[in-house]
Amino acid sequence: MAHQSISEFIENHFLHFNSAALVDAAKGYKKHLSEDKKMLVSLAGAMSTGELGKSFAEMIRQDKVHIISCTGANLEEDLMNLVAHSHYKRVPNYRDLTPQEEWDLLEKGLNRVTDTCIPEEEAFRRLQSHIFDIWKEAEDKGERYFPHEFMYKLINSGVLEQYYEIDPKNSWMVAAAKKNLPIVVPGWEDSTMGNIFASYCLKGELKASTMKSGIEYMTFLADWYTDNAEDKGIGFFQIGGGIAGDFPICVVPMLYQDMERTDTPFWSYFCQISDSTTSYGSYSGAVPNEKITWGKLDINTPKFIVESDATIVAPLIFAYVLGW
Repeated sequence: MAHQSISEFIENHFLHFNSAALVDAAKGYKKHLSEDKKMLVSLAGAMSTGELGKSFAEMIRQDKVHIISCTGANLEEDLMNLVAHSHYKRVPNYRDLTPQEEWDLLEKGLNRVTDTCIPEEEAFRRLQSHIFDIWKEAEDKGERYFPHEFMYKLINSGVLEQYYEIDPKNSWMVAAAKKNLPIVVPGWEDSTMGNIFASYCLKGELKASTMKSGIEYMTFLADWYTDNAEDKGIGFFQIGGGIAGDFPICVVPMLYQDMERTDTPFWSYFCQISDSTTSYGSYSGAVPNEKITWGKLDINTPKFIVESDATIVAPLIFAYVLGW
């Protein structure tokens, strides 16, 4: 049997149910780009710790994604993997761990994300002193930036290169920093770096105002959407649920309803990869058609939902879009 590419394999074998939905979504993504439309990708969960950068970084390099919305965890965990990969510990039997064994991991400085433990000392602390210097320098100059802009400064300074433990081409943050790709990070305060920043504010060493806020992210996104949507709209590729997706998708009804810009186009492609149950008021599990009632999607917007594990689905869709 002749060797098949990833794209050929999924077209030949992914013919029904969730696998067929994956192919339909991937074809829709390619069609969207072929029509000269732009795409937002939102990252929830722990996709960076799941090493999505191995495929997502190439998506960024090849201009298959034009803006990102992600949790603070995904923003920082890509860099943590970059500088401390060899210190990560995999726990394949994580379902069998007792509370005492979980406590033992904590005492070893290992913070567990499903089957993977992030090494606190090597990951967090290798970043902390350097990012503090960048925060402090901006504050002393009276400058304010978004969380991702501070991370870009950290990457572009070159100070982390001494710690690199993976090929930087597998870091989506390095790829994004090189392109100065726009990112929105709603609820950044929830992240480890957000907690660290807050601790410096509590100690009086930094001011909260040095970090631009979520409202400023929303107004930035409103301007970006207005400048880039034209009359075509922007595509929305959502990995997981939660604030990474909920926050940016609201920009369209805000512009249309609250700003009364009734010429604002709806999101023009929508795909969500989710394992959330579609019931009981779960916003993350809402089927795409519900978003029509909120003024987010049009009747004719191509809509896809792949009810499966994002660590399986997202790399395959990206591979198809990349022509692998």
